[in-house]
Amino acid sequence: MMFTRTAVLGAGTIGASWAALFAASGREVTVYDPAPDAEARVARMVEAAAGPLADLGWADAGDMSRLRFTADPADAVVGAGFIQESVPERLDIKHALYARIEPALEPGAIIGSSTSGLMLGQMQDGFANPGRLVLAHPFNPPHLIPLVELMANARTDADVLDTAQKFYESLGKVCIRLNKEVPGHVANRLQAALWREAIHLASEGVASVKDIDLAIAHGPGLRWAIMGPSLLFHLAGGDAGMRGLCAHLGPAFETWWADLGTAHMTPDVVEMLVKGVEDEAAGQSVADLASQRDKLLIGYLKARAERG
Repeated sequence: MMFTRTAVLGAGTIGASWAALFAASGREVTVYDPAPDAEARVARMVEAAAGPLADLGWADAGDMSRLRFTADPADAVVGAGFIQESVPERLDIKHALYARIEPALEPGAIIGSSTSGLMLGQMQDGFANPGRLVLAHPFNPPHLIPLVELMANARTDADVLDTAQKFYESLGKVCIRLNKEVPGHVANRLQAALWREAIHLASEGVASVKDIDLAIAHGPGLRWAIMGPSLLFHLAGGDAGMRGLCAHLGPAFETWWADLGTAHMTPDVVEMLVKGVEDEAAGQSVADLASQRDKLLIGYLKARAERG
């Protein structure tokens, strides 16, 4: 097993989810978070994640004995071969944290940052020696969603990205590599583009928030769970593949692209979205909806694994 001792820095939703997965995989996990209720929050996540992780084959799912808690980040990284950093999305907070942990890092330890939008180069400035830091952005909840976006650069030590990818893959992750820094990385930019048009369509009265969600969940979203949009459009081109698709529907896509709208988070738009999802949820709590999501997600992941 790679990196039998790990650390999680920051125990919000993402960090707690990582901690549950690391522990379920049989690893020792030291969790740092300065909040007084951090241990209780992580315990709730470990308990909630136990069933889904057990369904996915993780024998140690729900084992709290593998977790240790500390209010000192330097203490958290002592002895850890891999550190998952998931503190708030502010450079000043991340840089302050890096300055505290760097003297205590084990030789060869790797730090993966869960940042959803900050750039690797920005974060590296918080280290005197930034060679062991990589961008490692998961998707929520990381104990279930396989995707991890990885990035290194010229300041990263040569062995780090390959080693980090092998570690994440040992946890069942599917890793992609970013070759260039852009705000929001890849997947967040793609979903932001889709959501912008969804908000525009709702704002223009084309369809309700609920029906726009249904259009994705029961239409292209089902296909996107199997293959990405480019490969799916290649299939749509029949025997001629992508070249045929571009010849047949390329002009139509050009027209649609030209007509796509913009969206701004004005108070009216926010209220429209809040009212829209409240109507769609029909009284179900966030916890109920998350449970439904996770059950369907687990079913999909198990079916995909069984079919290779």
